[in-house]
Amino acid sequence: MAVRGPPGIRFLQWLGLTPCWDRQKVYQLWTLFLTFLCYTSYHLSRKPISIVKNELHKNCNTTQNNTNTANCSSWKPFDGSDYESLFGDLDTAFLFAYAGGMFFSGHIAERSNLRYFLVLGMLSSGLMTALFGLGYYWNIHTVAFFVIVQAVAGVVQATGWPAVVTCVGSWFGKGRRGFIMGLWNSHTSVGNILGSLIAAAFVSEAWGLSFVVPGIIIASVGILAFFFLITEPKEVGIVMEDKGRKDSYTVQADGPTQHIPLCERCFNEESETETTEVVPEVASLPVADSEPLLGEEIKPLSGGPSNPKAISFLGALKIPGVIEFSMCLFFAKLVSYTFLYWLPKYIKDEEDYSPTVSGDMSTLFDVGGIVGGFLAGTISDFTGGRATCCVVMLVLGAPMLYVTQVVFQTKPSTSTAIGMLAALGFLVNGPYALITTAVSADLGTHKSLKGNAKALSTVTAIIDGTGSIGAAVGPLLAGIILNKAGSEQRAAQWDNVFYMLMASDVLACLFLLRVFVKEIKGWCTGRCFEQETSNVT
Repeated sequence: MAVRGPPGIRFLQWLGLTPCWDRQKVYQLWTLFLTFLCYTSYHLSRKPISIVKNELHKNCNTTQNNTNTANCSSWKPFDGSDYESLFGDLDTAFLFAYAGGMFFSGHIAERSNLRYFLVLGMLSSGLMTALFGLGYYWNIHTVAFFVIVQAVAGVVQATGWPAVVTCVGSWFGKGRRGFIMGLWNSHTSVGNILGSLIAAAFVSEAWGLSFVVPGIIIASVGILAFFFLITEPKEVGIVMEDKGRKDSYTVQADGPTQHIPLCERCFNEESETETTEVVPEVASLPVADSEPLLGEEIKPLSGGPSNPKAISFLGALKIPGVIEFSMCLFFAKLVSYTFLYWLPKYIKDEEDYSPTVSGDMSTLFDVGGIVGGFLAGTISDFTGGRATCCVVMLVLGAPMLYVTQVVFQTKPSTSTAIGMLAALGFLVNGPYALITTAVSADLGTHKSLKGNAKALSTVTAIIDGTGSIGAAVGPLLAGIILNKAGSEQRAAQWDNVFYMLMASDVLACLFLLRVFVKEIKGWCTGRCFEQETSNVT
């Protein structure tokens, strides 16, 4: 049998270390873990800028613990009164470059080797992240340097999302996709948390390390992905076409197709647990998919033409739901990324915490986001209502934004602040996580594509690219609003930022109304049909 896959997997096969347990499940779990690690490192390398802002410009008029006039010097050129505008330029350079790169990255990814594409992006991202931090050691005080580095970083960071979503979508069917991707998508919040903690650990002593260390981490994970990432089942010769065959796998090799038996222990364990279930024949009913969590048939991606053509941009837009979810994500990501880049600054201004404590407190927003993304995916699997889950969380999110704004003005206790930030992250990041993962994968493997797996990268890039434009607009508008205020007017301007976020949350909800109504009608039709069938029997 020919040895396939990335270099590290081929080496393990050459050593005879191929797993005797269900090979497909092993490779599925491994791909899920490694792509999780990859995108965790992407977000880990994006987060430091929001932590370091408080060090680049220190508010010497604010009384803080362990702060005195001697160590209250800011980093030029961010020491002037226009520092908010300069911070906005950094965020805008990165996020608009990221949004533009996202639209192209999907097309490039589906026309190139996905593993090479991802690894090149990770190595380049590591270089750009570290380069920003080296500005500290090279004593650079030119705005242009930091803006250019951020812009290039935005372009190369756009390689990550289409690549990892395509990998996961290639290994998992639709039945439990929301659960799997909801859990998997916690990499966003985990990366933000780790990025915040790493950056906060160095920010007060040498802020350059807040960038250099994450840059080294993402580059190291990229090297690991080069040797061990399996982007699709056929790379290791797996084609699970027969669910009923428990004693072997169908493996494609250069020669004749071979059936590779499980080891005797594994086969005996499966035989002992195998049962036969008789299901009565009933009328067709619109129910949710119920495929097994792992080891499922990868039918949507292996059943298409042998050499499918890459889908066009306009062709992807014609897929039902792509435009609605893209516009919803525009506003949902606007809210999420405004908090990503400005939450530590908001906490510092409202609570008078040090940069380190503000960074640590901001991670609670991401902790809530982990739970929100997981529950949104799990519930949408059970109900079949992706849009409904998003709408419910968005409807609850707007009032929660207002409550958070009011409560933080009263200088709440630490426990209250923790609860508010976690609840806000739950409602804000839940819809964002669901759309960028399970919804994108669902639409990228829509039945209208007839099994064309190459559409997944393009659809993912369109949806997340549109969302990324919103992610660029949000921090930019926040910077403009805050730049109009002096220190004595800062609280009033933060109120305006929150009003902007509330309006965005409502608009995100409105764009999903058509899909939401369609899902509700589908449930009502199914329930009525079920009642009619039970009355007949």
